[in-house]
Amino acid sequence: MSKAKSRSAIDPELAAYLPKIPQLDLADIEAARALAAQRSSGMAGHHADVRVREHEITSAARGTSVKVWLYTPTGLSESASALLYLPGGGFVIPPSAMAFGRCAELAKELRMIVLLVEYRLAPEHPFPAALTDALTALEWLAAESASIGADGARIGIAGDSAGAALAAGLALWVRDNGGPELCFQYLGIPVLDDRLETHSMVNFVDAPLWNRRSAELSWSYYRPRSTPYIDGINATEYFAPARHEDLAGLPPTYVSVCEFDPLRDEGIEYAARLLRAGVTTELHAYPGTFHGSHQLPSAVSRRMERDRTEALMTGLRIAGHDDRPTLGISISRTAS
Repeated sequence: MSKAKSRSAIDPELAAYLPKIPQLDLADIEAARALAAQRSSGMAGHHADVRVREHEITSAARGTSVKVWLYTPTGLSESASALLYLPGGGFVIPPSAMAFGRCAELAKELRMIVLLVEYRLAPEHPFPAALTDALTALEWLAAESASIGADGARIGIAGDSAGAALAAGLALWVRDNGGPELCFQYLGIPVLDDRLETHSMVNFVDAPLWNRRSAELSWSYYRPRSTPYIDGINATEYFAPARHEDLAGLPPTYVSVCEFDPLRDEGIEYAARLLRAGVTTELHAYPGTFHGSHQLPSAVSRRMERDRTEALMTGLRIAGHDDRPTLGISISRTAS
């Protein structure tokens, strides 16, 4: 699809913002980090009904530590569902103010505990540093569940973009190597495949916010410099989740993709493979959208947020919703 054709098909509400959207250039990582910080300034918001605590979790066995942010709604009277959240950023950009704000909103709205992981970044720390940090945080969340008011049987993971790569890799890791049991995984506009051979990756080379060049640089920074190990186990097959041959036995999954995102088709194919492997999976493809467009005000963006909330409530078995996740594929095609 040509640039003119693809951009003319973008949702009109979102298209109005295109002239104002700066393109992140990952060739200059420090400049990209500064631009991302500027764009997210003041977006976190304040939530008086959520307690936020910063923790530094140290793993003596691994010789590493990771910073996490714990969001707890005030006035919890019983154990709550818990969500480990891994923010995006192309593996190289730290969590945005919007990511922090989103965690506070979810904790308040859904009356659940949210743990945001500020994992180590590439290229200073290539794979498997970020995945190791995610695993350390998940182990801490499960071990401390009773003391922080969480229900250890209702722990899920979520990630957006590169964070979804970590969430998917973490789900595979704990399935294969032992670890806390997960009841749900949310993969939002996921990064999954370093081969960059899908139709959308080949054709949407100049898409807004995230394009093929960004993907190439991001994977090059994140790629391990030598054989990667986690806890003495070769972790190579957890680097790019789409390369993992066996997806059976994973927790119920929700996947969202955007129509004009280079990452679109790897998310769709991963969801299809999950279904073929017998994993309860729900897939939403949003029309007229592009990578990260959910951050912009529009009707389709609001629908993406509502769908995410519903998926989390179902997957984490939050009161008032059926304990059984939605079966099958749901393809969203019209804005509302």
